[in-house]
Amino acid sequence: MAGTTLLMHILNGLAYGMLLFMIAAGLSIIFGLMHIVNLAHGAFYLAGVYIAYTFVKQNMGFWPSLLISIIIVAILGILMEKFLLERVYGKELEQVLLTFGLAFIFADLVKWIWGTSPLTLPVPAALDASMNLGVITFPAYRIFVIFVGCLLAVLLWYMENKTRIGAIIRAGVDDREMLSALGIHIKVVFTSIFAVGAALAGLSGVLGGPIMGMYVGIDSEILISSLVIVVVGGLGTWKGAFIGAILIGVVDTLGRVWFPSFTMAMVFAIMIIVLLLKPNGLFGRGAHA
Repeated sequence: MAGTTLLMHILNGLAYGMLLFMIAAGLSIIFGLMHIVNLAHGAFYLAGVYIAYTFVKQNMGFWPSLLISIIIVAILGILMEKFLLERVYGKELEQVLLTFGLAFIFADLVKWIWGTSPLTLPVPAALDASMNLGVITFPAYRIFVIFVGCLLAVLLWYMENKTRIGAIIRAGVDDREMLSALGIHIKVVFTSIFAVGAALAGLSGVLGGPIMGMYVGIDSEILISSLVIVVVGGLGTWKGAFIGAILIGVVDTLGRVWFPSFTMAMVFAIMIIVLLLKPNGLFGRGAHA
């Protein structure tokens, strides 16, 4: 009995970790490539889930709502990068203040449009069941979330190692000045990466809605966990985000079950230990990344 309970909590932690991975992967690459401290990244998560909720309530269906939400959030990311963040490149303090303020604006807009009551995005009908895994039965939707996270990791691996886009991103993380000197339009690369990062955060929000619910403040919680993952995994690497998300997701979930008063302390303890042993994170590319 204890073993099956532990397995169920670990699977819940993996599902939560995959949601964190989706948002942290984009955040890590944006940090590493663009050197942007985007404290409004959690707002993309918030926007994704609330926009999807609106379309679902209009009887559009979960999957079309998911797709439309991702597109809208990506457009929001492009607008933010082009009209706001582009003006403060290389100015860390201004980036922090700007994105911190944007996070509050997004949260207040959500309160104004959708109210402050907690909401829940319904699980899609096709996945509203449990699967028999032999020793336990587990919600099919959470297994789907784990599958999506792993599939995303494979896609990012392929993009990084097998495509020209991946080579450009790796080069940009290591030396973006040289990348620009080679004739690559660095601003287009920046905008594209920021849009992808925003879209991944929106995807995390929509997929996380049926599991974690929807309320103002969840964006801050998700952002803090994602920042810890980025620090643990290292800047500019999706691999670090993947391993860090699994670690933090499982530890956070088990901590909430067995040590609820010390959950955040456990999470930050992991971050401190990693920084003491590897200051650049588990897969960090170096201090400059």
